Amino acid sequence: MPFPIQPLTLGIEEEYQIIDPETRDLRTYIRELLTQDQARPHKLDLKPELMQSQVEVGSRICRNIKEARQEIVRLRREVLELADENNLKIVAASTHPFARWEDQVITEGTRYKELLDDMQGVARQLLIFGMHVHVGFGDDQDSRELLIAVMNQARYFVPHLLALSTSSPFWRGQDTGLKSYRSVIFQSLPRTGIPHSFLSWSEYKRYEMMLERVGAFGKIDKRAKIWWDIRPHPVYNTLEFRIADICTSVDDCICIAALFQAICAKLLKLRRQNMGWRQYRHVHITENKWRAVRYGINGELIDFGIEQSVPFPDLMMELLELVDDVVDDLDSREEVHHVHRILRDGTSADKQLRVYREYGGEDNHDEAICAVVDHLVDETRRGVF
Repeated sequence: MPFPIQPLTLGIEEEYQIIDPETRDLRTYIRELLTQDQARPHKLDLKPELMQSQVEVGSRICRNIKEARQEIVRLRREVLELADENNLKIVAASTHPFARWEDQVITEGTRYKELLDDMQGVARQLLIFGMHVHVGFGDDQDSRELLIAVMNQARYFVPHLLALSTSSPFWRGQDTGLKSYRSVIFQSLPRTGIPHSFLSWSEYKRYEMMLERVGAFGKIDKRAKIWWDIRPHPVYNTLEFRIADICTSVDDCICIAALFQAICAKLLKLRRQNMGWRQYRHVHITENKWRAVRYGINGELIDFGIEQSVPFPDLMMELLELVDDVVDDLDSREEVHHVHRILRDGTSADKQLRVYREYGGEDNHDEAICAVVDHLVDETRRGVF
């Protein structure tokens, strides 16, 4: 008999690059897209981001991973169609292969002005694109306590999912040697990275309210500016997974979301059995995050239980085994097992680097880096039409 699962609803946000098809560079065009979207009979509810060459979409609340896939395919298709109407292209990747942050136009609005006034040069460099997955636990106090308990334990797994999602090996035209350079840029903001654990929901709220009292969240936009890799969302009653690069492939995106939901379900099941996953220290998890940033799926993470470095594919097989008894109840076995294909074919970062080298790499830099953009355009569309 299947165990009762919390609601564990899903929501996915994605931030896309707006691309000029001739130059392959980013294009300032969000205001035009927003205006056109408002005139459509069925609005996409596009959202601006800090740079006017970015566009954000968010799914509806989804009951399961099948609905989440339908939503992401729908959103990508409609954004791509809108871009086609304007002779533009759309890319899902966490950095543009060669665009410069100095050339970007900042979006107008008090929210972004306050961010720039507060963060100064750090904010101006945030030419990065992310994917956020929300898992809903319900609205009552007991659900919020479960959310904190799950967050404390799920922190251990977020470097694993970052490694699977990597899509930002290039920065300002350079091969950075990292698989997720987005992580490096974003980490320059305060209140980012792996969070520490909390004893309860009330302890977390006391921390949040203290930051608000001392002015950490600004005077205009009062939303909690806590940008951890996994966090309680400041508005929605969800646990938000933020560490991932945006996946170029729809299948990879849905795999990451399904894995995060399955990890939450497994930790809840353990709790009902009066068990739990060990809570590892912040310094331990941060060490694994760096390895995920640097090597992606091609390196080793530390198994702190045995105090040994273990090849990433071996750890992923252990993770699949861990969640095996919840994926059928979630109807996500197929989506979770897409991990095997990522391990076989590589992440977006791996594929970008292959294209770059196939076109000559440093010896043929300009053509090679443009070929990477063309590859990303094609991969973003794959499986959408």
